[in-house]
This record gives sequence, structure tokens and C-alpha cells, in this order.
Amino acid sequence: MKRPAHAKNRDTTAALYVRLSRDDNLEGESNSIQNQKKLLTKVAKEKGFTNLIVFADDGVSGVTMNRPDFKRMIEELEKGYIGAVFVKDLSRLGRNYIEVGKLTEYFFPENDIRLVSVSEGTDTKDGENEFAPFINIMSEWYARDISKKCRAANSIKGNSGEPLSAAPYGYIKDPDDPKRWVIDPEAAAVVKRIFTMTLNGYGTEQIAGALEKDKVLTIVHYWQSKGIKRPSRNSLQGDPYRWNSSTIVTILSMQEYCGDVINFKTYSKSYKLKKRIHNEVENMAIFKDVHEPIIDREVWESIQAKRGAARKRKKADGEKNMFSGLVKCADCGKNLWYHFNQKNPEITYFNCSNYKSNRGGTCETTHYVRVDLLEQSVLGEIRRMTKFASNYEDEFIKMAAGNSQQSAENKRQFKQQELYKLTARDRDLDKLFGRMYEDNIAGKIDDARFARMSRQYSAEQADVSEKIKTLQAELAKNENKAVTADSFLKNVRKYTRAKKLSERMLNELIEKIEVHHAVRENGANRQTLTIHWNCIGVIELPERATLPVIDVTIHTRQGVVTSYVPNTALA
Repeated sequence: MKRPAHAKNRDTTAALYVRLSRDDNLEGESNSIQNQKKLLTKVAKEKGFTNLIVFADDGVSGVTMNRPDFKRMIEELEKGYIGAVFVKDLSRLGRNYIEVGKLTEYFFPENDIRLVSVSEGTDTKDGENEFAPFINIMSEWYARDISKKCRAANSIKGNSGEPLSAAPYGYIKDPDDPKRWVIDPEAAAVVKRIFTMTLNGYGTEQIAGALEKDKVLTIVHYWQSKGIKRPSRNSLQGDPYRWNSSTIVTILSMQEYCGDVINFKTYSKSYKLKKRIHNEVENMAIFKDVHEPIIDREVWESIQAKRGAARKRKKADGEKNMFSGLVKCADCGKNLWYHFNQKNPEITYFNCSNYKSNRGGTCETTHYVRVDLLEQSVLGEIRRMTKFASNYEDEFIKMAAGNSQQSAENKRQFKQQELYKLTARDRDLDKLFGRMYEDNIAGKIDDARFARMSRQYSAEQADVSEKIKTLQAELAKNENKAVTADSFLKNVRKYTRAKKLSERMLNELIEKIEVHHAVRENGANRQTLTIHWNCIGVIELPERATLPVIDVTIHTRQGVVTSYVPNTALA
């Protein structure tokens, strides 16, 4: 109905507020939006109100006061032309007794607004209802009880392996069993394309641009085209083909594409708070191989490892190098940075990002290596590896399996030792804080020094805590890792006749390459590289007459010869 233009119509103007949430559906049809409107319209007209304005929040919990039409109603009430508010019961206003109490005890009286609650028989025109505060408390208790029951039910479902979330893009609910997901071929093809492009070295912005160029519908618009209803903060506004880099990142990180169900990825601190907090890995419930995978597990884990590395550096013209993020300093462990020679841009190379000549660097030597030497040496090693795996498969599997287990165990032990050290330091810092506080109280440390030391130790403890969380997550992830020597062999077979390196080849075969500082002998440089293969670590292949010999020599413009030397000391 039409809204009155002047405050003189206030005595005949009323707001009818109706609300329904999923929890209220349990009470049956009587709580439906339409029935609430009919009831309130009837009562309001009986009480002499002819100008009625309806505010409705459908499907919104009363626990939160951040409801669209509720907020709009409050804004209109503050303008002063509405004389009364009608609700079916006080729980329609909300199930938060503090906030509803502010409305009924302060806001409505201060603004001279009449409140009518039909079910409770409350009309503030007849005087205050002494039971209203208790009704508000009971409404909140109801919400709290519903929340507990929902959490308990979700806990049972989640820990039994039933997916708690909706099927992600690429899957749909199984028509025969809504507790299972089945592949949606059209969307799954897009997911596979995203992973394939990532393996081939494309960045998330490039992938998003390619999808947009090819007119691939964004996730929300795709669901709409298929009649799949999903809530979305961005709704359906904007270009239906405009993919965001953040969406690509989310897709690449989803373990569900390996066929797994991951429950309890987020949690909320209270039923009153809608903000979701990311859960620690150890608190999640992970069930493997529940549904058909879209992406091979080894591919997914390989991409997670690569995405965890440092961002790729570019040359001045924007060119990236496929080795960026893979090459590490053999001494300090830091990434090597990609550069080009200022006088001759065709010469590209890597050197240690932690070299002491850089600001704050501590590494004593440059660990300089030219890209052409890297390319030829690594391609030679891959050819040796693929040749050996092809000609001596049984021997290779036996070696690789042993190396795989040993490599994983070495990494686990190293991370476990680091975790022990950090945990001990965290405890020491707690003790230091305690002693400092006691000394400050006793007057042994003045307030200024206490504040300065507190900031210093607080910053260190925050850093230590972050590292502890990271290590704990990595250890938990490694325990669940399923990449094996068999999967590595499958990747090796794909590159038996490789004549040129590609970023995908490096991603699938190599975990990292350690670059040692070149040693000068008899006027020539000897450049040593240590290749850590995915799954199996560093491995020394036995000498066989059928295996190709790696002979890489680079002549620099100063006439210096640099030769590649494989490192098998760690094998």
C-alpha cells in the first residue's frame, strides 16, 4: 500500500514485520510469510490502522539483527511517520534477548512507537508487558537449543563421511543418493582445463582471461543456467564470463577434486556469529576416494607443492622462466632470482636471493647459474631417468620405492626437529614474559624497558606461533600424502621421447633443484646441481651402457668454460 507523505498520518500508519527462517519451518504452515501477513493485516485494521507497510525477511535467522528488511524498517521508524509495529510474536523481531530488549525497552518508547505482538497478546498502548523480557530470553534459548541440535547432527553426519557442504563446481548431487556427488561433465571439463593450464605454466590471471575469451560461464552463472540454486554474495550481477583470479585459486586448492570429502573446513565461535573461521587441518574430517575424482591426486598434490613456492619473478619485458620457484640455494635454501644480463639481454641466469650483496642477505656466495646450462643439464637428467625407467622398469621401481619412503621420512624428521625447536622456544618465551612481569612489579625493570622488551618478545612469539602452525599443517598433510613411486613412473613414461623442456614436465617430475656455488678448477668452472625428483627425492642411477651420457658445457663471453657436474652425494 502507499506510504503516507506526512507525519499527520502517523496514527493510522503501521509497519507489519514478518520473518521466517529454516528453524521456524519446523513449526508448520502457521509461520509462513503469507499467513503472518494475513494475520497482522487483520489485527492492524481492527485496531484502526489503514496505511500498512510490510517488511519481510524470508529465510533469515532471528539470531542476527543484520537482516535487510529489518534494517530498512528501523530506518523508516526513525523518520517518525510510522506509529506502530505489528509482529506475530516477539521472536519475529529477533532471537537475541539483548538486542530485542533494546528495541522494546528503549527504542520503541523513545520514539513513541506502539508495539503489538499478536500471539503473546502484547499491546504497549495498554501498558508494559512484564513478561516480555522473559519471552525474549526464551526466544534466544530456543535459538541456542536449535543451534546445539544442528551442530550435534552435523557432527554425526560429518564424522561419518557424509558431505556437509554443497557439491562444488564440477560435481552435482547424485539423483539416486543425495549424500553422494557425481561428476558434472560440462563443469568438470572446465576444472580439468584449469589444472592442465596450471601444469603448463599459466598463471591464474592468464587462465581467467582465457576462460573469459572463450565465453565460459562463471560458476554462479553456470549454476543459474542449469537451474541449480546456490546463494552468492555477488548474486548474478556483472559479466557472466568475467572470471576472477581468486576463483581460479580456490578451484586449484580444492582437495575434493581428488575424490575426497573434507568436512569441518570452517567453524564459527558462536551461534550468534555468522563469520566462518578457517579450521586447522587436524580438526577437519577427511575421507579419501569417496566419489569419482576429476583430477589425479598426484597432479593435485604437485600443484599444491608448486603453488606453495615463491611467486615467479619476471624479466623487465614481463617474461617468466619455467625454473622460477624450482631452483634453490644449496647452502641457505632460499629461492634463486631470475635475471638477465644488462649488456646482453639474451643471457639469462639465476642467483641467490639471499646473497650478502642484497640488502639483508647472509649467503656468502652468489650461486650463479645460467639458464641455458640449467635447461641442457636438467633435460639430460630427465632423458637418463626416462631411459632407465623404460629399459630397467623393475629395478627402477624397486629403487624409487625405497627412495620415496626414505625421502618422505627424511623430510618428516627434519620438520619434526624444527617443530620441537620452535615449541621449546615458544615455552621459553612464555617463561620470559612471566619473569619480566615479576621483575616489573618488583621494580627491577622500569615500565619503558618492560614495554620495549614485551613488544620484542611478542613479535618473536607471533612469528614462532605462525611457523609452528605451518609445520603442523605440513606434517599432517604429509601423513595423508598419496603420491608414490608408481605415480612418478606414470609421469616419467609420458616424457620418454622428450626433446624439449616444458613447465608442465618440470612440475610433474621435479620437486626442486639445488644450485651449488660453481667451483673453479684449472681455469674452468664446475657447476653442480642436485635434482630432487617428486616422490623419490635425490636418486643415483647405476651406470648402464644404454643410458645417455650428460655432457653440458657452456662458453661464456669472457672465455670461461662452465661444465655441469651431477651431484649424487645425497642419494
